[in-house]
Amino acid sequence: MTVTVEMLVETVLTAEEEKAVQLIPQCLEIAAKREKVPPAEVSVLLVDDKQIQELNREYRQVNRPTDVLSFPQWEEGQWSQQVGHGPVLLGDIVISVPRAREQSERFGHSLERELGFLVVHGFLHLLGYDHVTPEQEQKMFRRQEEILLQVGLKR
Repeated sequence: MTVTVEMLVETVLTAEEEKAVQLIPQCLEIAAKREKVPPAEVSVLLVDDKQIQELNREYRQVNRPTDVLSFPQWEEGQWSQQVGHGPVLLGDIVISVPRAREQSERFGHSLERELGFLVVHGFLHLLGYDHVTPEQEQKMFRRQEEILLQVGLKR
């Protein structure tokens, strides 16, 4: 396995949500292989809207819930300098499960697809991808779709 995933659940999940989150490690494994990431570790924290709002307020000064937050362990590009010293600790991804459910309904696709999208989006941010400019957004979203298609998560 290329990436070790530590998944922490800090919210109550329905049976459907419990089933959907089982795809998260597979999404991260495929993303890591496609991005040629050396052995690495990622933490995924599943929370509710209140918890993600608190984190969003504290770290981004935005006082509202969001769908996903990423907290890289390294400055952009520095993680690759750690290769060869054991698994690279890439960082943390925090996902609001209620927000994922609401967005899956709004966009008309499965909860699995939305959670996959959010975890891959967060993972690419850990690797240094961003979507500030139209060019960056196009590149990042194209990579996300390629990874999700490989997992079998179509829109």
